[in-house]
This record gives sequence, structure tokens and C-alpha cells, in this order.
Amino acid sequence: MWFKQLFKINSDVIFLLVVFLCLLVTGTAAALDGNEILLQVDRNLQPESYEMYRKLINIEPDGSKKEYVLYTVKKGQDRMVALFLSPASEKGRSTLRLGDNMWLYIPSVGKPLRITSLQSVIGGVFNNSDILRLDYSAEYDAVILEETADKYVLNCKAKTSSIAYDSLKMEVDKKTMVPVTIGCYAASGMLIKTLYYKNIKEFGDDLLRPSVLETDSPLYKGYKSIMIYARINKKKLADEVFTLNYLPRVDELR
Repeated sequence: MWFKQLFKINSDVIFLLVVFLCLLVTGTAAALDGNEILLQVDRNLQPESYEMYRKLINIEPDGSKKEYVLYTVKKGQDRMVALFLSPASEKGRSTLRLGDNMWLYIPSVGKPLRITSLQSVIGGVFNNSDILRLDYSAEYDAVILEETADKYVLNCKAKTSSIAYDSLKMEVDKKTMVPVTIGCYAASGMLIKTLYYKNIKEFGDDLLRPSVLETDSPLYKGYKSIMIYARINKKKLADEVFTLNYLPRVDELR
């Protein structure tokens, strides 16, 4: 009798240990690493291929503003075109980004001009890399610096030296899996700017993401730039759209 009871107790203990180990393995397998989180952030911010309307606002220290409206299309991780719709002085200008390479087309000039990621076609705190932003996972490798009940903090290191920021410190909300703040740093460790994602909005096709992006910089004290997203739709786009020859015709996509 005592042998049967002992056998039953040992069997129960073994069963509980097996259940515990299974739960432990399952939990470990389900845990996300930094790059997986970054991929989720990219897909939650935008589809892989889309069209978008947005307004960019530059605010001077004296409170004066200058506004721009852009129509933008993107395909895959690293191809993007943006067309200026307003103001009238900029209307018809378009920009193309293919990986690390960027061009600006000005109708009165009649041919594309090379531009760099750290320049800005609109002035203000947003540079060309911000305006023509690729997927974060295309440019950065990420590791988790910190995890709390409601957020991840990622350290994102640039994959190449040609990327505008050497590293990003990104706070990601666990519930929505989109960024809250991003600190953008130079290789020296100097903070270049901070990006603030705000005002979660439903854009359709199950896209729930911030509708406002603000930025400021210790290098431009008193200046502020804002990006307001009005519409983001999935759109199939031909490869031809992302060529220099197509830049004068981008308005045909609308």
C-alpha cells in the first residue's frame, strides 16, 4: 500500500514538472527579440506598399509657420516617392528614394538633382531621411534595452554608416506595438533630435497608428516640426513608379 502511494506521489510530481517545463519552453519561444519587435513596429505604422497624404508644418521660434502638403507612395522596404501638392511655390516638385540614394525633381530645372539624407527639402527639423523614411528594420538592427509591463525600450544600431542616425533609442508601447518616442543619435552619442508619435487613429484596413509625428532638436532650439497623417491606403504600385524618368509623372497616380 505504501509503495503505491509513494508511486502516485512521485507520478504527480513528475507530471507537474513536465507541465512546468512545457510552459517555460513555450514562454521562451514566444518571447520577441529586438528585430522581431522592429518588424512589428514597421507593419503597424504602415503597409509594405501604400499611398499617403500628409501635411508637414515647420514652426519658427517666433511662432510663424510654413506648411506643406505631400502625396507619398512606397513599395517594399526601400522605395519611396513624394510629390509636393502645396504651397504653390513647391507644387509639382517630387522626390525619389531608392535605399540610401535620393533625388529631387524640380519642374523648372527639368532633371533630377541628387540630395542627401541629412539635408531637408522643406527646411525645419525634419530632414530628408525623416520625410522619406524607410522601414526601421531595413536600416537598423535592434536589441531590447529594457522591458516593463507596458513598453519595450529598444537600442537600434544603423546597419551602415550612410544612414542618417547612427543609433535610435525607441520606446514601443506594448499594447499597440508602435513607437511613443524615438531619440536619434550621432555616432558620438550626441542627441540629434527626438521624435514623438501621438494621437492614435484608425486609418482603415486594420491600420491603427499615430496620426501625428512631432520633432524637436537641441541643435535647433525653439524650432519645431510636425507631420500630420491624413490618409494611408494600401496600393499596388508598378516598379516603373520608382525611377528617375517617372518623377515628372507622379501626379498621375492620384
